[in-house]
Parts: sequence; structure tokens; C-alpha cells
Amino acid sequence: MVDFSELIMADRQARKRNKFKGTFIEYLDSLKEDASSYELAHQRLYRLLTEPGVDYIKTEEDARLMRIYGKELIKRYHFFKDDFYGIDQTIMKIVRYFCSAAMKGEESRQVLYLVGPVGAGKSSLIEAIKHLLETSDPIYALEGCPMREEPLHLIPKHLRPQIEELLNIKIEGDLCPACKYRLIHEFNGKYEDFPVVQTDFSVRSRKGIGVVPPVDPNNQDTSVLIGSIDISKMDLYSEDDPRVLSLNGAFNAGNRGIVEFIEVFKNDVEYLHTMITATQEKSIPSPGKNAMIYFDGVILAHSNEAEWNKFKSDHTNEAILDRIVKIEVPYCLELSEEIKIYEKMLRNSNFKSHIAPHTLEIAAMFAILTRLSPSAKVDPLTKLKIYNGEEIIEKGTTKRIDILELRDEAEREGMTGISTRFITKAIDTALAESDCNCINPIGLIDVLSREVKEMTTTDELKKKYLGFLQDTIKKEYHKILEKEVTKAFIHGYREQAEDLFNNYLDHAEAFANKTKLKDPNTGEELNPDEEFMRSIEEQLGITQAGAKGFRQDVTAYMFSIIRNGGKVDYTAYEPLREAIEKKLTASVRELSRIITQSKVRDKEQNVKYDAMVEEMKLNGYCDHCCNVILKYAANNLWKD
Repeated sequence: MVDFSELIMADRQARKRNKFKGTFIEYLDSLKEDASSYELAHQRLYRLLTEPGVDYIKTEEDARLMRIYGKELIKRYHFFKDDFYGIDQTIMKIVRYFCSAAMKGEESRQVLYLVGPVGAGKSSLIEAIKHLLETSDPIYALEGCPMREEPLHLIPKHLRPQIEELLNIKIEGDLCPACKYRLIHEFNGKYEDFPVVQTDFSVRSRKGIGVVPPVDPNNQDTSVLIGSIDISKMDLYSEDDPRVLSLNGAFNAGNRGIVEFIEVFKNDVEYLHTMITATQEKSIPSPGKNAMIYFDGVILAHSNEAEWNKFKSDHTNEAILDRIVKIEVPYCLELSEEIKIYEKMLRNSNFKSHIAPHTLEIAAMFAILTRLSPSAKVDPLTKLKIYNGEEIIEKGTTKRIDILELRDEAEREGMTGISTRFITKAIDTALAESDCNCINPIGLIDVLSREVKEMTTTDELKKKYLGFLQDTIKKEYHKILEKEVTKAFIHGYREQAEDLFNNYLDHAEAFANKTKLKDPNTGEELNPDEEFMRSIEEQLGITQAGAKGFRQDVTAYMFSIIRNGGKVDYTAYEPLREAIEKKLTASVRELSRIITQSKVRDKEQNVKYDAMVEEMKLNGYCDHCCNVILKYAANNLWKD
């Protein structure tokens, strides 16, 4: 049996034993052994963000990433990888800010400001960084200091060069008024006797993390930022006596850690002037008539785009604008990454219902379609697929559609549309309303349609969103479902697809190189089978004139994969995969249609139907959703 009292006492003893408490001299001795514990706020956070590890991904080695990012080097930080998806470039910019600031570049004297639409992840990113700081190792601080400041501030200026040389560090900062008073009057200037303790970071206890919520402009008080004068002590001490100071503002609390401004530009501009000295001069005003106080902290701010546009349009705000590093946090535009967001949220919930295949995919499709800007080059669904790294070629040609051209058309893409929060609420509603402990794409489309109708937005936008759900997405789901049902009819679907692929590749290679094929059975030399190749190419609408270029593209692409050590299979080249799947499904389309729609089946048809159901169950369907999906297929597919 677990002895709870024993567990608690053991934990308390371990924490007590590991906590440092000693004189300043003892602290210096510990620094001499290991000076790495002395860090400024930006250095500490950069170390914490990168310590779990970084993956350096060369896009040339991944065809999908190459299509999305070009030849850019992608860094994926392990700290973020399990919680944030589809915003790799945003995360890279955030870590780049901390990297520059850790090197004491100009960013170390600037505010990190995240701007983006609601539900894009601004707050979540900052919450993750704050939590990282809370779970980090304790820091050393002067005992009793309201700002938990670095003990090395005790060293007088004239002695610092020698100490810096001995410890191989650069000391920055000065004592706060409260500690300066204690040093003189309590320790008689003997700073070597000043006690030093270990302390941690905590949002709730306001230790190293200060949070500034938006304040009513008519009731703004800078004491929230820099503390105040304790009027109860005014009868005892003079106005400039440090003992009257109550250093409990956000900048005092966030010293050596983080100060977060929530919806920063909802505050009156005069209220934000403390940022100017806190960034550029690394000092904040003290309440009353005392001197400026040294501040070492990371200032994080966030708001929506409307507030940012309003603030930057006023030229009188230039002093603050010049001290801001702005990073946009757009919505995710990659289908596969958006699905991961919903999967994560469901993992963190208590819902245990079965989710039919493609349910989250359909939800993600809707979300991303609402976020995309219209393009003159492609329809919205094709654009979605291109942004997901799928290989898309123009119909009837061999020309690929350039993702960079699409992005250049729409610079603000991802900054508007349906939020992830809206979609997850719809999924939660569908799960809560489910009678059979199972949800599927058909039911989710109905819930999303209902939620859109209840949105507080313009009728025009509602009509556009409903059009996506009831037309674009429904048609795409019908294609997915037809493929799913027909695949379930084909025994050894993948083997047949691979055979078609290998056969096509042999003939295309012979055609491109102007060589002949050798029959494996007779040894006879044969010309490439033009009719066979055209039967596959026609599935993509490639003309006779475009066939030559397509075959050369396929051959060159496959050789490039082999050269880079990649795996060649029928899914390697997206257009060819699509063509092969279309040809295969067309071959059993009629059979699957007849059997699915039959009200009364003969013995042979029943065997085929039961085999198809079993295959679908192997692919993730439960009995209930399989029944619902097949009834829906019978009534809605193959209308022609």
C-alpha cells in the first residue's frame, strides 16, 4: 500500500536538501565551479527552447516538403513539436528572435509581439513558453529582494572587471533601491554577507512571470506595471525612502523572466510608455522619487490584427513601434497538419467515441478552405491540395502549378477564416450528440452547417461557407468515399496498383530513352505500349501532345528519388498515383455500385458485400459507421 505521508516527507526532504541558501561568497564559489547558472533572461529562454533538441530538415530529401517550402532549411524544435502543427516558419521566427536576443543583439532590447487571428495559437505559444520557464531549474537571487535580482549586482563597479575575468562572464545591472538600502543599513556595506537563495518561476505566485491584462482606459494606473508607494508607511519614512516602495508591479514580478501583455493595444498608449525604457534602457521607473530600476526580462505581447492596424496607423506611436519585433501567427494552411491539431485536442479531452476515417480530414478541409484567398490560377480545393504538398499538374499539360506564385497572389493568407476553436467545438457537439458513440463525415458536415448558420457574421460569408460544406466538400467526400468503397472490393489493391505503376514506369522509361522492352517470358524485344500508357494518362486529362512531356517528367522524377536514397512506389509521384487509382477504381466501379445499391443480393453478391465490409472495418470503420457510410453511398454515389 502507498504511504502518502512517507511520500510527501521524502519529497520535502529532497527539495530541502537540494535548495541552496548561503552567503554571497558561497554563491561566488559555486559560480567559479560552474558559471553557466549566470544567464540573462533571453539567454535562459533560448537555452530552454533549444535544449530538448532541434531537427534540421533538408527539404531536398523530402519531396512533399520540397513542394511546400522549396529549398529552405526547416528547423523543427522538439519543445514545440508535440503541441504545435503547421506553423514551423512562425516558430522558427520566434526562436530566431531569442537567438539574436541571447547574443545581446538589438532584439534583446525589443518586445516580441505576436499578431494573428483568434484561435491561431498566439496565447498557446506564450503559455507554452511560460510553462517552460516554470518547469526550469531554480535561479539564484538575493534573499528578500522584491525583484528576485541577480546576486552579482552586489559587486561594485570598480571591482567588476576582475570578477568578470575570474568567472569569464559579463555582469550587467544594478541593485534595486530596496536591496541597496538593506546593504547599507543592515549589512554595513559588507555585500559578501548578503544572503543568497534559490528561487523558482511561477505564474500564480508572480515569481519571474508578470502578466498584464488589458486595463480600462479610464482607470489605468501605472502601479500595475511598476508598483506603488505604500501610503501606510508615509508617516514613518520620507517620500524618497526605499522602505515606502511596494515593488509588486508586473515589471517587478517579471524581472529575470517574462512580462506578458495580453491584448496589448487595448491599453491606452501612455500606459505603455514604460515599455520604452524597459526595452531600450533596460530600466523601469520606480514609484515616487526614487531612481530608475534595472530590469532584465523578456517582454511578450499579443493582440489581434485589427488592434495592431489601429495602433500603427497613429504616427505618434513610433517610439513604441520601433521597439517591437512583430511576428505573424496565421492559421494553419496544411491539411495534414490541421488534422494533427484536432487529434491533439481530442487526446486531451475525455471523449472516447469512435471517429470514422476522413471525419477529421473533412473538418480540416472546411477550416482551410475558409482561410484561403481566391486565386485566378486554381480552384480553392486544388489550392488546398497544393498547400498540403500534393503534386498537382495543370490538366492536359505537364506543367506543375507553382506554390510560390499562389502565395504571392495572397500575402495575408491565413489571417482570416474559421478558427480551429470553431471546428473543435463542432466536433465536440457531434461527439456529444452521438447516440452510437461514433461520428462520421456525413454527421459532422451537418453539424458544421448548423454551426455556420448560427454564426455572428454577414449573410454573404455564411453563404460562402455553406457553399464549401454543401458543394465543394461534399463532392470531394463523394470522391473519397467512392474510392474507399471500390478499394474494399479489390483484393490486393496495393499489389495491383504497384503492378500498374511498375509496368507504366518500364514503358515510360523505354519511351523517354527511345529503347525497347524485353518480354520476360519470350525474350522478344517490344516497343513501348502506347495504348497502355494512354489508358493511364487519360485519367488525368493529359492530351496526346502532352503525353511525351509527362512521361519524361515521371522518369526524371523517379530517378531523382532513387539518387537521393528515397523509396519508389506507386504513391511517389502524386499525378501518377491519382491516375493509377482512377484506372483501378474504374475497373470495379460498376460492380461495387450494383452490389452496394442492391436491396436483395444473391449468394455471390452477399459474399462480396460481406468481404467489402470486413475490408472497410480493417481500414478503421466500426460496424455502425460502416452501415451508415454504405447506406449513404448507395443513395448518393453513382447518380449517373
